[in-house]
Amino acid sequence: MNRIHQKLQEDKKLLSIYFTAGYPNLNDTVSIIQNLEKSGVDMIEVGLPFSDPLADGPTIQASSTQALKNGITTSLLFEQLKDIRQTVSIPLILMGYFNPVLQYGVEAFCKKCQEIGIDGLILPDLPVDVYAETYKETFEKYGLINVFLITPQTSDERIKYIDSVSSGFIYMVSSASTTGAKSGFGKEQTEYFERIADMKLKNPQIVGFGISNNDTFTQATKHAKGAIIGSAFIKHLTNNGINTIDTFVDSIR
Repeated sequence: MNRIHQKLQEDKKLLSIYFTAGYPNLNDTVSIIQNLEKSGVDMIEVGLPFSDPLADGPTIQASSTQALKNGITTSLLFEQLKDIRQTVSIPLILMGYFNPVLQYGVEAFCKKCQEIGIDGLILPDLPVDVYAETYKETFEKYGLINVFLITPQTSDERIKYIDSVSSGFIYMVSSASTTGAKSGFGKEQTEYFERIADMKLKNPQIVGFGISNNDTFTQATKHAKGAIIGSAFIKHLTNNGINTIDTFVDSIR
């Protein structure tokens, strides 16, 4: 069974952390993953930096720019992660844009993910229709779960279609803006969380965008299976380095 499916069956609210590969320093990737698991995180999204990250807010954009300057590439990331399953057992998801996957070769990329022990991919600019028609078979051949995003503007019809194509969880974007920490969720977002919960989708939802502390984590997971933190964690890495990851994770739970 895919590690994501195993984790989703656990009777708890899940905390997933996103960080940018190759940031703050080129060779920090493995240490960050190991420290996150030791700190009790449930899943990790490893960001594959891209030169034009349209959906990302300034914090993640800045970390991507620095990671690229540091010298991170798709091939180097795979090299960094080649032995990761000797020390880490929680689900690992690669998140990025589809262009680097195309450049690497879709099947070659998926094959490499399977060899390393990657459990899933999040590619926000890969339309669900294109995935279903062209790439689903290849992803599934290599045991990869592809995670799709929905927003408050996504129609019920589209959400149901995404649910039918999905096989892990649905990434529920809390707002229509770019990524970034927020102080809390308002009435509009709360109603959106409730609306999706009432749809009784077959795939659980994990909320991302705007989760930064215990309050927003608790709000986001009231109606969802878990929440994803990215920008707030990257800010913590920037300000405090990789040796205080446990302090950050403890502050969220």
